[in-house]
Amino acid sequence: MMQKTYDIRRNDQVKVIAGRDKGKEGRVLRVFPDKGRVLVEHVMIAKKNVRPNPQKNIKGGIAEQESAIDISNVKLICPSCGPVRVGHEKQGDKSVRVCKRCKTTLEKS
Repeated sequence: MMQKTYDIRRNDQVKVIAGRDKGKEGRVLRVFPDKGRVLVEHVMIAKKNVRPNPQKNIKGGIAEQESAIDISNVKLICPSCGPVRVGHEKQGDKSVRVCKRCKTTLEKS
């Protein structure tokens, strides 16, 4: 089975458009293409009970960490016009992501 590709990549700035954290913005920490989910910084925070581990210098207690949200619930943020849909264009022999609204490239150069 071929792995699905997505327009959202690691370190992209995204806005949550659905769910309990709707309206929040953050940086993509990790993408799970096989599950169709993304991990976004400071979004979908869950509490986790952590046991103390003196070897690893970990204190016990209740820790907070991000949990993954569906990739369809986030939109990529264009630096000039905000949350947008993503298109594709050929530049030379490379395919680059472009903003559907203002046609600027969304690639980090």
